Formats: sequence, C-alpha cells, structure tokens
Amino acid sequence: MVTARGLGARTRRGWVFRDVDLDVAPGERLTVTGPAGSGRTSLLLALAGCFSTSAGTVQRRGVVALGHVPGVHEPEPALTVAEHVEERRILLGRRRRRAVPDLPLDPGLLGRDLDALGRHLLGLTLAGMAGPAAVVVDDVDTGLSARERAALDEALEALNADGIAVIAAARDSGPGRTYALEGHR
Repeated sequence: MVTARGLGARTRRGWVFRDVDLDVAPGERLTVTGPAGSGRTSLLLALAGCFSTSAGTVQRRGVVALGHVPGVHEPEPALTVAEHVEERRILLGRRRRRAVPDLPLDPGLLGRDLDALGRHLLGLTLAGMAGPAAVVVDDVDTGLSARERAALDEALEALNADGIAVIAAARDSGPGRTYALEGHR
C-alpha cells in the first residue's frame, strides 16, 4: 500500500529523516520507532502525503488516512463524538447514518473530554470512514495503561484483518514489523 525509496526530509536545521526505504503491504502493521526528535511523526505524515520531502520517492496505492496524530490531527474540542462522525460523513459526501459506526465511545462526549485511548479510537473510526488502503497513527504507546494499549492494539488488528495497512509510531517496538529511525540532525 505504501512504498518509500530513499525518502528524506531536510530543513535548514538539517535532516528530519533520511534514506528511508520501506514497503508496507495490505493488512500489514509497521511500527516506526526511534528516540524523541528522530522524525517519527514527520515520516508518518510524509507517508500519508501531509509533509513535504526533499529526497526520494513515496508511492501510495489508495488513500492513506490520518488517525490520531497528537498536535497535528486531533479531535475538535467543542464537537461531540457524534458530531465528529457526522462532519466526516458530510465531508465524504455520504448520506446520513442513524448511529455512530462501531465506536465504543459515548456519542455525546466532547472532543476535549476524550482520554488518550478515546482520541485514538475516534481517529481510527474517522480514518476508516474514508475507505483507506492504509492508516497512519502516532504515539500508540504514550499515555495509555496496559489495558488501554491492549484495546488500541485490538482496534489496529481489526483494521489489519480488513486488509488495511497500519503504520504506527511508538517509542518502543510493538506488534508487527518494526522500522527504527535514528536522529539525523
């Protein structure tokens, strides 16, 4: 679903990431790891087509949707879970649905009141509405208890079972294949 060859991003401060070669197949899970500042989030965004690169190529076969990416792609604080889903439905040009699709969250809960797991689950639901070939999601191991991490892993595995590739960023390796980034500054 996503292929990168020699992919890199350079700013006036130096390389954010470089020389990235990877292939992510349908239904596969890839976890990008690395220390703080290694470019994990920037790489995810570049793979989704939301971050400019200065070297190499990236090919996407189908839509690569953004899940929860803290600081970049987050729930609107004043909208409820149901309103987020309705807004996405409208943006996608779909007819009205009666209920929030398969989402284990209170539809009346405001975006600002979602915990880390809730933000991830809402992000995955909204990303899935676009019928993506792949979903990128950041910080899958930050701010979650062991129980919440297991629940998020289950949601990511469900995407994989549907043939959707998942590219996640984490401090440590997780299920699936791991791609380790080193800082390049």
